[in-house]
Parts: sequence; C-alpha cells; structure tokens
Amino acid sequence: MTGRTRPVSSGSARRTRTPRRAGAPVRRALPSGTGKLVTLARRFNARAERLDAYAPPRGTGVVASVLLLLGAILLGIVRGGNAPEAIDGFHAARDAVADAFGFNITSVALSGNKHLSRDQIFAAAGVTSHSSLLFLDVADARAGLKTNPWIADATVQKLYPDRLQIAITERAAFALWQKDGRIGVVADDGTVLEPYLTHQFIDLPLFVGIGAAPRAKDFLALLDRYPGIRDQMRAAILVSERRWNLRLKNGIDVKLPEDDVAGALDRLVALDRDKKLLTRDILAVDLRLPDRVTVRLSDAAAAAREEVLHPKKPKKGSSA
Repeated sequence: MTGRTRPVSSGSARRTRTPRRAGAPVRRALPSGTGKLVTLARRFNARAERLDAYAPPRGTGVVASVLLLLGAILLGIVRGGNAPEAIDGFHAARDAVADAFGFNITSVALSGNKHLSRDQIFAAAGVTSHSSLLFLDVADARAGLKTNPWIADATVQKLYPDRLQIAITERAAFALWQKDGRIGVVADDGTVLEPYLTHQFIDLPLFVGIGAAPRAKDFLALLDRYPGIRDQMRAAILVSERRWNLRLKNGIDVKLPEDDVAGALDRLVALDRDKKLLTRDILAVDLRLPDRVTVRLSDAAAAAREEVLHPKKPKKGSSA
C-alpha cells in the first residue's frame, strides 16, 4: 500500500493540525467547567481598568478632608458633653447669615397679654434680638408659649420678611389653693399659675386640701346660690377628697355631707334665718346627717348652758 492514498470517509474525517510556529506559546486545553471563571475574570479586569482610568473631580480630596475634619469635631463635641453649646452656636451663626439677607425680626405684634410682660412672652417663645424670621419654627414657639401656666392657648404667625405676630389667651386667677402648707394661685381649671407671694390676689377664695383646686369652680358655683353663706366663707376645705367643710369668717366650721350638699345648705340658711344660728357663740355646725343638725358650742357657751341646766346649789352655812 506504499505510495497510495487511503480513502477517508466523511464521517470519520480528522482535522488537519496547523503546524506550530517556532517560539509560539503552547496552548493547552483547559479543564471542563473553567470557561465561566475565565469570563468572570476578564470582566473584573475590564472594570478594574475602567476604575484606574477614572479621574475624580478637582477638589474632591479637599471636600473629603473637610468632611472628615467636621466628623472628628462633631464626635469630640458629643463625647465631651458640649453638644448643647455647639447647637446654640450653630443656631446663632445660622441666624446671623439670615439676618444679613434681611430676615431679621424688626417688629413683633403682641396681643392678649394682661398678666405676662413682653419679655416673659418672648422668653417662652424663644424669640431673642438675634432671632431670624427665616429659621423661627412657629410650632416650637407655640409649644414653648404653652409651657407657661398663665397661657391657655397661643398662635404664632410669620409675616415675611421681618415681622412676627403673637396672640395669646391668658388664664385668669380664680382662687388660692393651700396644699402641704404652701399656697398657690390657681385658674378655674385647677392649673397652678404661680406661688402666692404678694397681696395682689388676697381677695380670692381659699381652698385647702388634696384635689381641692380642680373642684373649686363647681363648688363656688353652688355657693353662689347662697350669697349669705358665700360672703361669710373664709376657706373651703376638702376632707379626704370626698366632702367639704366651710370655715366662716367668724371662726365657725360648717361640716357638709358628701351627697346632697344643696339640701344641707338649704337647712343651714333656714336655721340662720329663724334661729340666728351663725351669729351665736358656737364652734361648729354638723350637717352631715340628713335628719339632724348637731351644733358644738364654744367653751364659754357650753359652761353657761350647763349652768342654766344644772345650777349649782349653795353650800350650807353660806350667805344667800
């Protein structure tokens, strides 16, 4: 068979290998399944090359340094416990910038204040001579105003560029309230307005005891139906948060029941009209029981009554 060509069928044909050039690298077949790894590696290299070619904008390093410095300063302020001072300083600088652009508060229209002064209202609202209208939070200002017990309600409006409007509704002093030996001025809803330090409110009715302040308005409304008793009242004392005692100006104590106070007052008025009870030498009138009235005499009146009921017999041998 030498010198003859072997016929090759089409189904068993073999590829003819290309002769390798001298010095060319030898390519070896990769193991099965490594094609995906090669693809991922090529993509990673391509992205890395793009990142290497990216040039950040000019000044990026300066900005990053400033942010890093500010972060370090902020961390030091927080750890050092100086955060409130730093915040105040920031607010002052912010307001100064706003004022430079014409947003400083030049006038404040204030209405509704009778007891409180302008300075007290400004302090409660957080408004100072350096405050700017631009950065003033009206919700915070209103909340600050309502922390003052004299202020029942308030509205705050900004009128750009430099005017502020504040309207308040004040509570009125209604009564004095003594608790634990201390006396305060209270409103009709029981809110303690301020300690009783001056004689400005000396004519207000006095209520004594735990829980007396919130119930004072309703009790006085009942007493107003009995002006003769109301005018003689020196103090109303709430006993065990259940019932009232009246201390009259002449020193008589009137013990009222827990229920049907109006009925007890009706009996008291009738006794005073018919028997002049409240002008007698007595210490207390007990109206707690619906079917009887108990009166406690003073020591002198009790002795005189005892003398009338049980006169002492003269001793033998004594002159008549």
